[in-house]
Amino acid sequence: MKQLLDTIRDCRLCEAHLPLGPRPVLAASRKSKVLVVGQAPGTKVHATGIPWNDASGRELRRWMGVDAELFYDPEVFGIVPMGFCYPGKGQGGDLPPRPECAPTWHGAILEQMPDVQLTLLIGQYAQRYYLGKEAKKNLTETVRHFTDYLPGFFPLVHPSPRNIRWQRKNPWFEEQVVPELKHRLAMII
Repeated sequence: MKQLLDTIRDCRLCEAHLPLGPRPVLAASRKSKVLVVGQAPGTKVHATGIPWNDASGRELRRWMGVDAELFYDPEVFGIVPMGFCYPGKGQGGDLPPRPECAPTWHGAILEQMPDVQLTLLIGQYAQRYYLGKEAKKNLTETVRHFTDYLPGFFPLVHPSPRNIRWQRKNPWFEEQVVPELKHRLAMII
């Protein structure tokens, strides 16, 4: 696994498209029990090289009921985004994850993670990639029907502060989804 992670961290596949240059950010171990598949690093994560090292990460850990020390233990949580590098800014926020990363690297990573019991699919890009035709008509419906994807996958909305309005419009998320997420993670950990 170490050799594969080193190879990924040296990746320059889409360098020409990255405004801040390549800096693949991920963490994993052969012993990882939970896989966190998000979108792509933001500027703060790019600067630090630490996945989910921002407001979104704090909110995600709150939903999960885990502290930073546990979250950053790769023997518990593997963190493999859809795009490993900061993709740049768009009109409504960061651009989508680069399309090269997941098809190039995810299969090889997953082959070396035999102990993963649950994969968190955070946001529409991860859900589309991993659920394919099984995903519902939109992110809200996919997350609302999260039990359809258990025990292997747990779809979530992105914990970005930009999604606070979504969370207010969908109180069932905090009432039903977050407690079940905490419960399932507690059973695994």
